[in-house]
Amino acid sequence: MLARSFLRRLADGVAAALLAVIFVAFILQIALRYVFDWPVGWTAELSVICWLWLVLWGAAFVLKDDEEIRIDLLAQLLGPRAGAAIQVLGAIGIVVLFGMSLPAAYEYVRFMKVEKTSYLHVRFDVLFSIYILFSVAVIGRHFWNLVLLLRGKPSASSGSASS
Repeated sequence: MLARSFLRRLADGVAAALLAVIFVAFILQIALRYVFDWPVGWTAELSVICWLWLVLWGAAFVLKDDEEIRIDLLAQLLGPRAGAAIQVLGAIGIVVLFGMSLPAAYEYVRFMKVEKTSYLHVRFDVLFSIYILFSVAVIGRHFWNLVLLLRGKPSASSGSASS
């Protein structure tokens, strides 16, 4: 449990650091452009890179299952047993589809090592590698929810916070 708490704090810290970098780059961009009359492009590029990583990192490691936005109206209308069946089908669908797309996504990310960003010269394979982490986390999270559902236990995503 201590390791899980540490990993959660680490994930939150990475997300907070990415948000801080976006904020500092934004303020720096404004200051350089309007105070010093020196427009630069690297600040915008850094903000976009950090935003991409923040969104996918946050969705993969920071956002809890019960905080995700879900449309579970059909599952609620059909009752608990049919709702659980719909959740099982949904989890299977996500695991299978993300699993099927993972090799192609990996090949694309690997292929993109030949390109770099314009200002910071970050290789695109490094930039897009967060998508692979995101995909693996989504597969793992939904596989675990599937295991819980098949054991007859409520998954983390079946809480009342779902929409």
